[in-house]
Order: sequence, then structure tokens, then C-alpha cells
Amino acid sequence: MTTKPSGNMRLKSARIAAGYHSQQALADALGVGVRQVRRWESEAPPRPQPEIGQALSRLLGQDLESLGFTAPPGQTVHQGRRAVLAATAAAVGLAAVPTQAAAMQPASVADDFESVTVSHRRLYWSVAPATLHPAALAHATLGCALMSETAGQTRQRIAAALAETWLLAGRIEFFDLREPGRAQQTLLRALQSAGEADAPLLGAAILAHTAFIPGWAGRQDEAAERMVAARTYARRGPASTELLAWLDAVEAECETRCGNTRTALHLIQHAESVLEAGGEYESPAWLDWFSATRLASFKGNTQLKAGHLPQARETLLSVLDALEPTEEKQATVVLADLAAVEAAAGNPDVACEYARRALDQLERTWYATGMERVREVRRRLAPHQHERCVRELDDRLYGWSTTVSALAR
Repeated sequence: MTTKPSGNMRLKSARIAAGYHSQQALADALGVGVRQVRRWESEAPPRPQPEIGQALSRLLGQDLESLGFTAPPGQTVHQGRRAVLAATAAAVGLAAVPTQAAAMQPASVADDFESVTVSHRRLYWSVAPATLHPAALAHATLGCALMSETAGQTRQRIAAALAETWLLAGRIEFFDLREPGRAQQTLLRALQSAGEADAPLLGAAILAHTAFIPGWAGRQDEAAERMVAARTYARRGPASTELLAWLDAVEAECETRCGNTRTALHLIQHAESVLEAGGEYESPAWLDWFSATRLASFKGNTQLKAGHLPQARETLLSVLDALEPTEEKQATVVLADLAAVEAAAGNPDVACEYARRALDQLERTWYATGMERVREVRRRLAPHQHERCVRELDDRLYGWSTTVSALAR
């Protein structure tokens, strides 16, 4: 004959669903002694004091009566549940307010949601952005719903994965689809989710991405202000040298776009020193868009914009040799920048060859930023537009497949 579980199983189940797998973990989160939690999970649990009770309800996402405690005189169970649901929905912000009490999800839901987020992160480098973007948005919608059905550490993990998902969607909108206004709103949702997760490093990455938007539009003051915010968030966590160097690279690109190439080159030099010095903290798994090679790519573009053509050529050729086969989007940008170097140096034949290679890459992996760089090269080649190599480039640039792909995306 099986023995019926004893004690306050409602509280125990809610504790485990929220990711607190021991009584000590819940006690630490609330700042109380573990003996207090044991008493709450006993067969006759004493009702917590009001302040602690409110903290317990917020932490586990349920009212005290649903957690197995007797309602105080004069209050019905239904009233208490409504109050907690309203508070939880307001805290979530991104999710719709439920009309009735939602069943709390088990702690395993965080693992499942995170696994899809990680898969999307990897798919970004090979799947067409127009295909991946709707999937990322659908995943974000699911995450918003799960935020109101989870609590404690489980909810925090969902929020962090949700922030990364919104960040991915924002990156696609800005870099691949070239919709900066839409990207701004998406990145704001990412920042809200990072705040729910209390993830300052992820917040730093999101804020730095928002700096690209005014930076590419030439609004230097606005970009600089957002970079100050990004660096402030980075100081709040164990930032790796790669993350710190990437912040320098982002600011350098913004300065380059605003015509301040000298400042940009100083920032890149500082980033190189940071990477060389190393550090004690590992980079977060989501920081998969930056490396020493990517920094060199930033440098080559800045040298090009500064008119340092021999240096830019040398830097970009070394980057092209160092890129992995999977870094197809970055290869497009580097090839286009090499074409721009040769166009500026008065070598139209070589410039067109690099531009054609970039277009070959774009047919395999679309990247709006790469196509913009190729179009910049074509504008640089205007003085040579009657030469055969430029006409052949035009045939490729405005071929049926390339033109339709550009307009469709």
C-alpha cells in the first residue's frame, strides 16, 4: 500500500516548478531560515507574515491560498488569487493579462524553451533571414506566454532566453532586412526581457545593438549615449574580454559611419589590446558574432574609410584568409570592402572581381548589409562605368535572380 505524501504539497510543488529544488534554495531567495520553509511545507503550515508572504507569492507566482495557506479572516481565496495574477501580469509587461488562473509550468519548461533559442542562434548563420525571422517571432510569442505561467528561477531563465530571442529578431531586422525602425522596437522588448532576467551582460549587448541604429544614420551623439549605457551595464556583470572588445568595435563602427575615423581607429587599437591582455571571465554562449578576426574586419573597413588603402588591403586579405567556411555573411562584407579598396585605388578590374565574388556569396546566403556594401562599390566605380568589367558587374548586380531577391527581401 502506497503512502500518501504528507505536508504542504502545494507549496512544495510550486517551489520545484519555480526552479528551487531544495528548501534551502527557497530560503536563500527569500532571505529566511530553512527552518521557516520546513514549517511552511508541514501539514499545518503557519501563514507567513504579510511582507514575507507577499515576497513568497511574487517569487512563486501564486497567491498564498494556492500555496496551501489558510486565507485570513474576511478574504476569500478568489480575491487573493486575482490580486496576485494582476501583480504578476503587470510585472511581466510583455504578456497578456490572463482572465483566469493559469496552471504553472514545470521547471523543465525552461530547458525546453532555451533549447529552441540556442537552435535559432545557430540557424542564423545558414538559414535565410526571411525564413528564420517568423520562427524567432513565434518563439518570442511563446516565451511571453510562458512568463505568466512560470515563477522564480524558472521564470528568470525563460526571460533570459526570451531576451536573446528578441535580440536575434532585432539583429535580423537591422542587419538582414534593413528595417531599423522595427529593429528599435524589437530591441526594446529584448531589453525589457533582459531586465526581467536581471541579465546585465545581455542588456549591454542589446544596448550596443541599439547604438548601431543612430550610428549608421550619422547621429553620433545619440549613438555615443547608448554606448555609455551599454558599458555601464557591462560593468555590472562578469564581462569577458571579448564582450568588452566588441563594445569598442561597435563604437568604432558608429564613429566611422559618422566620419570620425581617427577616433574609431583608437577604439579598435584599444580593443586589440583588451583581447591581447585576456581576462578571467568566459564569454557568454550568445556572443557568437565576434572574434579577433571580426575585429580585424571592423579595422579594415575603418582603414578604408580613412583612406589608408594599403593598410586596409592587407588587413582585409588577412581576414578573408582567416574566416571559417561557415562565416559566409562576413565573407560577403569583406569581399565588398576589398572591392571598395581596389575601386578607390583605381583598379576597376580587381574591384569588379571582388564584387562578383561577393555577389556569388549573396546568392548562397543573403545579407542586406553585404549587398549595401556591393552597391557602394558600384557607386565608386562610376568613373569607369563604360569599361567592360563594370558592365559585366552590372549584368550580375541587376540580373533577374539578384534583383528579385533584393526586392523580395
